[in-house]
Amino acid sequence: MRYIKTMLYILGLPALLIAAWIVWSAQSTSFFVPTLEQMTNAFSTTWTWGRMLSDVLPSVTNLLAGILLSIVLGIVVGLLIGSFRWLRQLTEPVMEFFRAIPPPVLIPVFMLLIGIGNDMKIAVIVLGAVWPILLNTVEGVRSMDEVLSDTSHTYRIDGFARIRYLILPSAMPQIMAGIRQSLSIALILMVISEMFASSAGLGYTIIQFQRSFAIPEMWSGIVVLGLIGVIMSFIFQIVERNVLKWYHGQREMENAG
Repeated sequence: MRYIKTMLYILGLPALLIAAWIVWSAQSTSFFVPTLEQMTNAFSTTWTWGRMLSDVLPSVTNLLAGILLSIVLGIVVGLLIGSFRWLRQLTEPVMEFFRAIPPPVLIPVFMLLIGIGNDMKIAVIVLGAVWPILLNTVEGVRSMDEVLSDTSHTYRIDGFARIRYLILPSAMPQIMAGIRQSLSIALILMVISEMFASSAGLGYTIIQFQRSFAIPEMWSGIVVLGLIGVIMSFIFQIVERNVLKWYHGQREMENAG
C-alpha cells in the first residue's frame, strides 16, 4: 500500500498536467499551442539517437562538468572562508559583489577571454552555480556546535581529521541544500550559454526551432530539458539519502521522541 501511495504521489501531478494539456490544446486555435499528437510526433522524429549524441550529450557533459567543478570549488573555498573569521570579513564584500552579477551578462566577456567552446559554457555554469554551495558551506561551518569544536581542540583533533570528522559532517546538511539549489541554476545557465555563438547543444537547438517557427519541435526540446531536470532531481535525492543517512536517522529519532 505504501508503494502504491508513493507512485500516486510521483505520477499524479504529471498525469493531471498531461490531461490539462490535452484539454487546452484541443480547444485552442493558436499556432503556438500544439496538440498532444503533434508533440508526440515531434518528439519521436526530432530526438533520435543521432540528435541525442550531437545535442543532448554535449549539453549534459558540460552540465555535469560545471556542477562537479562548482561543488569542489564551493566546498573547498567555503571551508576555508568559514574556518577563519578574518578571512570571512575580508572576502564578504567581494563575494556579495560577484554574486550580484547575473552570469548571462558575462557571456560576451567569457567569449572574448576564453573563446566560444565548451570551456566558456562550463565557466558560465560554474560562475552561477557555485554561489549557493559556497555560501551554504560558509554558513554550515559557522553554525558548527561550539561544544564539539572545543572538545576537538581539547583532544587535539586538528588538520584534515578535524575537517573530515567534525566540520564536514556538521556543515553537510547545508552543503547539500546548496547543491540542490545549484542544480536548477546550472541547468538554466547550460541552456543560456548555448544560445550564444554555438552550433550544437539543447539551447542552440531550441532557439533554432523557435526562429524557424517549428513550434512542436521547440516544445519537445523544452520537454527534454524538463526530463533532464527530473532525472537530476531523482539522482540527487538518492545521493542525499546516502550522504545524510545519519542526519535523517537523527531527525526521525527526535520526531519519534
